[in-house]
Amino acid sequence: MMFALRIASRMGQRVRSRSIASLSALPDTHQMLQKTCRDFADNELVPNAARFDREHLYPAEQIRKMGELGLMAISVKEEYGGTGLDYVAYAIAMEEISRGCASAGVIMSVNNSLYLGPLTHFGNEQQQQKYVTEYTDGSRVGCFALSEPGNGSDAGAASTTATLKGDHWVLNGTKCWITNGYEAGAAVVFATTDKSLKHKGISAFIVPKETPGFSLGKKEDKLGIRGSSTCSLIFEDCAIPRENLLGEPGFGFKIAMQTLDAGRIGIASQALGIAQASLECAVDYANKRIAFGKPIAKLQAIQTKIADMATRLEAARLLTWRAAWLKDNKKPFTKEAAQAKLAASEAATYCAHQSIQVLGGMGYVSDMPAERHYRDARITEIYEGTSEIQRLVIAGAVIKELTA
Repeated sequence: MMFALRIASRMGQRVRSRSIASLSALPDTHQMLQKTCRDFADNELVPNAARFDREHLYPAEQIRKMGELGLMAISVKEEYGGTGLDYVAYAIAMEEISRGCASAGVIMSVNNSLYLGPLTHFGNEQQQQKYVTEYTDGSRVGCFALSEPGNGSDAGAASTTATLKGDHWVLNGTKCWITNGYEAGAAVVFATTDKSLKHKGISAFIVPKETPGFSLGKKEDKLGIRGSSTCSLIFEDCAIPRENLLGEPGFGFKIAMQTLDAGRIGIASQALGIAQASLECAVDYANKRIAFGKPIAKLQAIQTKIADMATRLEAARLLTWRAAWLKDNKKPFTKEAAQAKLAASEAATYCAHQSIQVLGGMGYVSDMPAERHYRDARITEIYEGTSEIQRLVIAGAVIKELTA
């Protein structure tokens, strides 16, 4: 059922967003989506986010409710259990959920972009019926296994191998830094099937968690987004049916790159949510904290910080929406997704830093959310392509455009 129908009872209400002025230019469905996600975040995520972080607790109940709202499969077709909305809607929803809890945001992002994304674009009918429909309602999540201990940003250097033996592919190797690793019911895994072809010899596979030879490494103790698990996936003579090949042999690198382009819109949106939460925290505190006989919000030094935070945030938001719009309209968006991810992640780090400065000593203690936003923001400049990689992508595209 489409999201618009799920919330039909709310249609006709006047939507007022206190945080995204430009939202009023978007369709009613997108405005209602933003309001619904903000209300959900305020009621279900904000009151629990500190506990999820402190206890490294996966927000299972909240993820299930997000699935009921259609947020765990936003761009998946309705026939496969998805919501059937576009990527602009996905960006809006991701920001609001991440504003409430960055851990819930990345769980949502990985399931939508990195797991369901390649399956819906490259999977056949049988694969989608089996591995998409069961992962749309929040009861199950998937993960994406590309990075390895020795390759990091070098996605074309997969040392994990897959060998065809009879009617099975046999996987051997280790994948690391896998978000949702502990909770995932299945993984999209990239492995080398022909070393002589280098990146053109990489293929993608769907690997169910219960497959013999598939095990998990230790759960990483992280700086931030502690409510989502991160671990290694270990494959030791892990045999999967031949039909679990995703796409064609040798298509893995292409699948990975296309998936990451879309995924960067999701992480950019997560970063926007963290930045928005940081800004709101700073403004709320500045209005209440009295110094020199008046709220510090009246001080020019504080106003300068708030102005810079808001400007960087809005600029990054528009870049993110632009990348999403290009994707929705089937136009090239690789450069724009990289620009959005770069701008938004650095805006999140900046806003979280300045929020702590506005709060002073209160920003440094866990009684206030500012320090959690600071820790959560840091990863957005690293995963799904570091800021350094984004700059390479952007520069390469710009040089090609201007010298063509």
